[in-house]
Amino acid sequence: MTTHTDHLSTAAGPTAGTAESAADPRAARERLWDAVREGDEYAASESVFAALDAGADPETVLLDVIAPVQRKVGAEWAADRITVAQEHAATAISDRIIAALAHRVRGGARPGAGAGRVTVACVDGEWHALPARLLAEVLVLRGWQVDFLGAQVPIPHLIAHLHRTGPYAVALSSSIATRLPTAHATITACQAVGTPVLAGGAAFGPDGRYARLLGADAWAPDARAAADRLGEGALPLPGLRSAHHPVDDLPHLADQEYTMVSRTAPRLVGETMAGLEERFPAMRDYTERQRLHTAEDIAHIVDFLSTALYVDDEELFTGFLLWTAQILTARRVPAHSLRPALDLLAGRLKDFHRATRLLERARLALDAGSTPAPDTPAPDTTGHGKPE
Repeated sequence: MTTHTDHLSTAAGPTAGTAESAADPRAARERLWDAVREGDEYAASESVFAALDAGADPETVLLDVIAPVQRKVGAEWAADRITVAQEHAATAISDRIIAALAHRVRGGARPGAGAGRVTVACVDGEWHALPARLLAEVLVLRGWQVDFLGAQVPIPHLIAHLHRTGPYAVALSSSIATRLPTAHATITACQAVGTPVLAGGAAFGPDGRYARLLGADAWAPDARAAADRLGEGALPLPGLRSAHHPVDDLPHLADQEYTMVSRTAPRLVGETMAGLEERFPAMRDYTERQRLHTAEDIAHIVDFLSTALYVDDEELFTGFLLWTAQILTARRVPAHSLRPALDLLAGRLKDFHRATRLLERARLALDAGSTPAPDTPAPDTTGHGKPE
């Protein structure tokens, strides 16, 4: 592992050879990973600044060094190789390094507005702000005036901000798929006041399918692509959007299954917990913490079920269950422990045809043993990957 002294010597006065190494994104990633894994903020910042001093482009450092290390943090947590506390510490270090890098690159000067003004915000209920923060800093580097509103921005406050500032666009970020119904409402509200929306983040699917379904004006798979889309001027100007309404693409909501499941979620969780206690009397001896974790797991299942009903996509629910099975397997908990909860939910939702189909497909996938290996990087679809 790279030592603290190594970082200091590199930052103090690299030779031609070490300077080339410091500027190499792969080498910088390794040094940064070693530092954040140990919770060493000073070594982490030294590795980033050494790359800058060696000539690395600031955008490259943000997107090809810091961002991949943060993704690895989530994957290592999923594989049970680092703790929740280590994940939180690593994320906090990354956030502070991004701020320090931004101030260093700007040299104290205020960012200009040569390319225009953009609002960057997370969907209400979305706590994972680091992807949006990376985009905001990249846009500043490219000459935009950026209003970064941070995590979980309520829709009324976002709309009030748009009325006051009149940006060219809103870059809307969400990592957790269960926020998609709220993202839909946010997209529609922004467009109603004449502001186009560029959607991004894992919640919208690896191919942007949910961004398109929910009527976003554009989608980008990552911060670099998002900045490119904005720079191309590819979003519609206010007043030029067609009369199409996103709700027109969701005719399946007429069956009210999403509404019924989402509104009765607390009762479904309670009834499932009670049913599990009947099937497994040993649960009655669970500690309060064990009961809380079990209830949280069931609540996640119900939340993803209702979201899959909203977008009418069984892959969203099945993917979540398989990922959860991966998490359990990494923690030496048999994945088939999910099956009783699914059976109980299916019994309580037997009159809901789409919900029944989703639960059956998920049970078949679990029975088929389609659980990803513990080393497989976890998709950022739930709060598990980056615990709140």
